[in-house]
Amino acid sequence: MLTDRSHRRLWRKARALAEGIELPDPFDAETFLVLLAERRGRPIEILPVGVDAGVPCGLLVTTDHADYILCTPGTSALHRQHILVHEAAHLLCGHDRSPASEAPGVPALLPGLSPDLVRRVLGRTVYAEPAEQEAELLASLILHRALGEGPVPGRDHGRAGTLVGAPSRRSERPRV
Repeated sequence: MLTDRSHRRLWRKARALAEGIELPDPFDAETFLVLLAERRGRPIEILPVGVDAGVPCGLLVTTDHADYILCTPGTSALHRQHILVHEAAHLLCGHDRSPASEAPGVPALLPGLSPDLVRRVLGRTVYAEPAEQEAELLASLILHRALGEGPVPGRDHGRAGTLVGAPSRRSERPRV
């Protein structure tokens, strides 16, 4: 559980990243990944991978030479966009440089990939983990900015309720 202090720090970091990143205009998640790959100097590939229920709908696999975003095919365009931006947010936050985790699903999803090549696997499974909260917040702030919903909201503007797709709290007054 995040303390209020660490929650403020999370918002400050995510806002700074979301405000500082170059976004394509008009926004397109795949074009965003191309720009991010150029900035990082290493390829990012999207791999459609069918998975069973209970397995993450998006997964980031980082090897020595490239980053791979595994994405469930057949999902809605909006959901796919969010998956891609969420996994890109892990890269922007530097989660790919964290110590490698055990991910038993990787051999089944990528049977040709040597386990020795995989440095980091990040899946969308447990949102209580700080790295998942950070990536989810950053993805939402990037999409908020990309979709022209105003400036990147600050922590004081509320939590997820002010982010992408959430109804506005502002009530419209009838014109007299």
